[in-house]
Amino acid sequence: MSNKTKYIFVTGGVASSLGKGIISASLAKLLQARGFSVTIQKMDPYLNIDPGTLNPYEHGECYVTEDGAETDLDLGHYERFLNVATSQANNVTTGRIYQSVINKERKGVYLGKTVQVIPHITNEIKEHIKILGNTGDFDFIITEIGGTVGDIESLPFIEAIRQLKWEMPKEVIFIHLTLLPYLATSGELKTKPTQHSVMKLREYGIQPDILVCRSEKKVDPSIKEKIARFCNVHVESVIESLDAKTIYEVPVLMQKEKLDQVVLDALDINTNKEPDLKVWNEFLYNLNNPKRTVEIGLIGKYVELKDSYKSISEAFVHAGARINTVVNLKWIHSDTLTAENVNEKLAGLNGVLVAPGFGTRGVEGKIEAVKFAREHEIPFFGICLGMQVAVIEFARNVLGYKDAHSVEIDTNTSFPVINMMEDQKNIEKMGGTMRLGAYKCHLLGGKALDAYGTSEITERHRHRYEFNSSFEEQYKASGMLPTGINPDNKLVEIVEIPEHPYFVGVQFHPEYKSTVENPHPLFISFIEATAEEKLKELSKA
Repeated sequence: MSNKTKYIFVTGGVASSLGKGIISASLAKLLQARGFSVTIQKMDPYLNIDPGTLNPYEHGECYVTEDGAETDLDLGHYERFLNVATSQANNVTTGRIYQSVINKERKGVYLGKTVQVIPHITNEIKEHIKILGNTGDFDFIITEIGGTVGDIESLPFIEAIRQLKWEMPKEVIFIHLTLLPYLATSGELKTKPTQHSVMKLREYGIQPDILVCRSEKKVDPSIKEKIARFCNVHVESVIESLDAKTIYEVPVLMQKEKLDQVVLDALDINTNKEPDLKVWNEFLYNLNNPKRTVEIGLIGKYVELKDSYKSISEAFVHAGARINTVVNLKWIHSDTLTAENVNEKLAGLNGVLVAPGFGTRGVEGKIEAVKFAREHEIPFFGICLGMQVAVIEFARNVLGYKDAHSVEIDTNTSFPVINMMEDQKNIEKMGGTMRLGAYKCHLLGGKALDAYGTSEITERHRHRYEFNSSFEEQYKASGMLPTGINPDNKLVEIVEIPEHPYFVGVQFHPEYKSTVENPHPLFISFIEATAEEKLKELSKA
């Protein structure tokens, strides 16, 4: 293979949410399984600097990288599939591009030139696209262009990648993901939307090399030939992408369609090595052949949009497959939980996970869920705000601090058991000002140490508020122990109740580091605890 990095651009047409991220991750997995080094980046066309200030209802979860970048949730798919960490360089928004260009203009970098979309914005986009390629670490950079072809906001990105193809013709190819809708009335797949989408792309100066066609029905060879003829691609470059039972089947389906081989042919790369998917197929076998089932309640305030907790739900899939257990998640809106109905709403669960979140809405419901799990000795796992509400609940109902709260929600509380870090108190901006990214944690014992099997760990963070260490002795004396401490600033990272069958709250986000190949140990230990709880309940019955 040439020592030059190859760039694969993935665009989408006809409709949004067709799965560009999953196709990109699946192709990357197949190339990685052939021995190539691959990374994926996402170009998002919105004007926010990053998704950090976006409501989860707008954009799903905000995924955090090791280096503390708040990024698009597709980066989570990239990491879960490839088992390789991403970074700030893997996600770029229009907002960041314009901010960079405007900052340069203010500093006089452009020497008084009129600053325009072409060449200044497009040059900035190209520079960001090539950051990862310039490291020399990767054979392939797969770049997903967000949005749908024809959107006004994605035009500068489309123009930038058109220019890159012109500048590096042998290093660049285009994959276009499109939709073949099925019309029940006529009983056929329709190719016209795909033809029009490719026509629009060609108007912008881009001829796709490969078409990946999403479809709920089998795509006959005659339809592939028709698409190839009208869209100017080879018939073997028309790839069928049928709906799958799970996203983790997509790499296998794409291998059957020879997507990776078509890509290598398009880039004139020869290799005799077939993809080694042994570990992946073992995971799929375990996923499809479970030995037991558990019911876990996910208590959150954005449960209407399940993408808000994408990394958590996928972490349950990874960990469950590792121990042959299906996790049935019961999505429970914390706004609906009260002291009067919590017993009814959480009845029959084998475990309770209280999810992360920001703001006041739904917090009291989360506190009721913690109380239910603690008093009924049901396995409990709290993440970020989930840990904080566990601390608040314990203060109110065990320590007797009736108005205990987080200062995020009640600035006048007499017992601020969750408080803001000193260096956060004078910050007025919202974006990028939290404790973000990977921090060290020293484990002192308990279920966490049992799960990790080592006392020194690093985990990713995304929060402003912390356990107030001035209350630490009261908690210890009453049975809630800090079992994870940041060695540098002595902040409490993990709390546990040793007398409880399983009660663990963590300030960090373990779900961000869970992958197919490395399920997160805390999720494994929590699921194991819920399975034991289910056995106990069955034996009583």
